[in-house]
This record gives sequence, C-alpha cells and structure tokens, in this order.
Amino acid sequence: MSDSPSLSGTKASPMAADEAELARMGYKQELKRDLGVLQNFGVSFSIISVITGIPSLFLYGLDTGGPAVMVWGWLVVACFTMLVGLAMAEICSAHPTSGGPYFWAAMLSRKKNAPLASWITGWFNLLGQVAVTTGISYACANFISTACTLGHTGFVPTPKTTIGIYAAVLISQGLTNTFGVHLLHVLNNISVWWHAVGTTALVIAILAKAPNHQSAKFVFRTFIDNTGLPGSEGWGDRANHAYVAVIGILMAQYTITGFDASAHMTEETHNAAMSGSIGIIMAIGVSAVLGWFLILGLLFSIQDLDGTLSSQTGQPVTQIFLDTVGEKGAIVLMVIVIGAMYFCGTFSITSNSRMMYAFARDGGIPGHKFLAKVDPRWKSPIRTVWLACTLSFILGLPSLGSSVAFAAATSIATIGLYISYGIPIALRVIYRDQFVRGPFHLGAFSYPVAIVAVLWIIFISIIFILPQINPVDSQTLNYSIVAVGIIMLYSLGFWVISARKWFTGPVQQIAAEEMGIDVMDPSKVHVFEKDRAVDEER
Repeated sequence: MSDSPSLSGTKASPMAADEAELARMGYKQELKRDLGVLQNFGVSFSIISVITGIPSLFLYGLDTGGPAVMVWGWLVVACFTMLVGLAMAEICSAHPTSGGPYFWAAMLSRKKNAPLASWITGWFNLLGQVAVTTGISYACANFISTACTLGHTGFVPTPKTTIGIYAAVLISQGLTNTFGVHLLHVLNNISVWWHAVGTTALVIAILAKAPNHQSAKFVFRTFIDNTGLPGSEGWGDRANHAYVAVIGILMAQYTITGFDASAHMTEETHNAAMSGSIGIIMAIGVSAVLGWFLILGLLFSIQDLDGTLSSQTGQPVTQIFLDTVGEKGAIVLMVIVIGAMYFCGTFSITSNSRMMYAFARDGGIPGHKFLAKVDPRWKSPIRTVWLACTLSFILGLPSLGSSVAFAAATSIATIGLYISYGIPIALRVIYRDQFVRGPFHLGAFSYPVAIVAVLWIIFISIIFILPQINPVDSQTLNYSIVAVGIIMLYSLGFWVISARKWFTGPVQQIAAEEMGIDVMDPSKVHVFEKDRAVDEER
C-alpha cells in the first residue's frame, strides 16, 4: 500500500502543512493542534518516567538478578530499545497520526492484508496501553499507602485499601484528562522538570546523606537469586543464573516503554512529521541516562541489603530513603516519587485515550459509534478517557489475590506494547520496496536497525511470559500469558467470525464523508472501501 510523497515539506504555514499531511492520510483535524516538539517529547518522557518504573520494580530487580543485572541489564535494554525507537521514529515521520502503530501496520502492508495487520496491532497496542496505565497508577497507589505509614500515623496498608486508593487515583487522573485539556499542557511542562530535577535532587540527597556507601563490587558485580518462595530455593545453581538474569531485565524494559505516546499525540503537535520522531528518540535517550543515574544512586546508598529487601514498609526504595535522609527527608522524597508517578499515570491515560479514539474512529472497538467522539467544548475524547480508566482498574483487581500480580501487569504492558511496535517494523522490513519515507529517516541504516529491533521484540515477548517465581502455583503464576492469550484468541477469533467481513482498517474519513457516508457505520464504510479498491485497481 504505497503512499504519495509527504506534504509536510510544503511552503504553506506550519499549521496548514500539518493539516494537509493529515488530510493526505484521510483524516480531518478534530483534535486541537497546539503542542511543540518539547511538549510532544514531554508526554513520552513522562510516561517512560524512570522515577516511576525503577522504584515500582526495584524489589523485583533486587530479587531477580540483583545489582549486577539491574546495572548492566539497564544498559543492554536501553541500547536495544533505542534501535526500536529509531525504527518507530522513521515510520512515525512517514505516517504522523493518532492511530500510531495500528495505522502504520495498515499503511505498510499489502492492501489485501492491511485490515488484519491493523486489527491485530490495534488490539495488542490497546492491551499494552491499558496494562501500562495499570502498572503506573497502581504503583502510585502503593507508594501513597507506604507514605501514609511514615510519621507514626498508625496506618496499616491492606490490599483493599490500596485498591481504594488506586480507584481514587484513576478517577482524579480521568477528571484531569476530561476537563483539563489546557491544564494538561501546563502539567506537561511541569512534569518534564519534575522528573528531571526531582530525580537528580533525589539521587544527590541520598548519596550525600548516606552514612555509608556500598562498594563498586557490590553495585556492579553482585548477583542475587531470591526468586524462590519462603522456604524454597530460586531457580537453582549457576546454570540457571542466565535464566534469572534474562527475566530480571523486566524492570528496565518495562520502564523504557510507552514512547509511542509521541506518535499518538502527533495530531496535536506542530510539524508532526519531525516532532513526533524527535519526541520518541529524545524520550528514550534522556530516560536511559537519567535511569542509570537513578539505579546507581539507589544501589550505592543501600545501608543493609537484608533490611532493605525485608523492609517493613514493603518498598525497598522507601527503606533506602529512611536509612539515608531520615523520616522527614523520606517523606519529602516520597512526595517527589509519588508526584512523578501521578504525572506519569495522567499522561498514560492521555495517550491511551487517543489510541482508543483513533481505533474507534476506524470501527475497531465494540461500541465505536459511541466512543469515537471528540467533545466539542473540551476538544478531548472524553468517552475513551473513561474507558481507559475503567479497563485499567479492572486489570488491577487480581492484585487483591496474587502475590505476583503487579509484576504480571508490567509484563503484560511490556509485551502488549512491544508486539504492537514490532508488527509495523516487521512489515516495513518485509515490504521495504513500498515504504515512502518521511523527513526523518535512517538512510542506509534503516533496514538493519529494523531487523535488530524486530528480533529484540520477539526475544522479550517470549521471556516475559516465563515463570518469575519458583515453584509455580496459582499464587505465583505469571498470568501475563493468560492476558496475552486472550487478546490473541479474541483478535484472531473475532476476525475470522466477524471482523473480516466489515473491518477495513484505517478509514479514509474525508473521502467517505465527501460521499455522504457515515464513517461510524461499518457496513457502509465496508462498501465504500471495496468500491475505492476497485477504482484504484482500474
């Protein structure tokens, strides 16, 4: 499915050029376009949020490989993720629209396969978007619960109280996304500085106040396998250390996830064909450097490893704060972390809702007629905002009865999103002869970078469905395989039974409406797309 050359380079005004580029892809300008490249970067940077992902899975990292895997695994993951980001940035430059990966999959396929590729990509992206919001906002609720125990308050966190806090966090984030579209732009700028300055200040504070520092040998060479339940060993002898190290990179890979937000925000960004691509690359690069700095700072500041692992707070990071800066200082640092998590979750819902809106606009979600609406007053897809919040809350409920549910949710987020990233990149490799590049491109490196990116995504999609704790039972099952399996069965099953008869992939909205066709009626759109295909063949 080849494309005409990009219009983003015309001499029209920047706004007109962006709208012309969107019209080339068949869509009207409905969302408010007032973001710059820094704001676009800020959304992805806030969703990656190293100060959210690393503290959330710090205990998992210490138990599953320990400091050595956390430090070196981060560098390995950052390098391969940058390759994924570069491959995505090239495609984003050619197709800057809110649909992101699922739209790209259709554009990069042969016409007869485009609807199926778009359908599967869309559902995996939706799964990943929902799961990453769950991981972020549930972590925020967990840290709020922990913070409430500081200062001798007498508060005792329970799974039920944490779920209640989680619901309150999601509701407040949903309200911000509903009525605060203008506020989101202000919060975006605040969030970037909060993450950058807050992370730096936090690391400096704990390193400066720590009574003692761990040795370089401890930080860079210590391997830990605490993947066994109490009373049992982990995955065994040194022969299985590689297995533990591999599953231990989840902390790094989950953290450096969600940068497709820059693509989902392109319909609201000036000079989208370049800004979205730059946003993706900058978000990964800055987060990689800042995240490694944070990991080193936390590891060097550990005072008592056993005490940190078995902290009564339930959060090793909180224990590090208490051991280094005292209780009052720990409260301040917890506020920094919780604030970052809250910003991160808020913008995750923003990205999530834009993807759902775009997918619904093309008829890909049940109830799409209801969901594909932009509120004329607030210029926001309010209905998909609340759908995102509702689905994320439901996905967080297993945490009431499973000791590994949170780690599973982060696995689901990572697998779902990266599969949705990998499909269009793979199609770009397979059908490279029909790819019409945008203003951002990799030249001779395009093909090899895309191949390595696809291979990495296949690798992590396999390892993150593997068991994380030994022995495996109903309490320790990594249920990410269940969620991923459900989406796979649903997307393929529903496609065979019904969707193949009416889902045509991204709808050419402008052309359809010019012919008086309701783009919310799949049957009419299907006829329109068939007629258009016949005309093109002629």
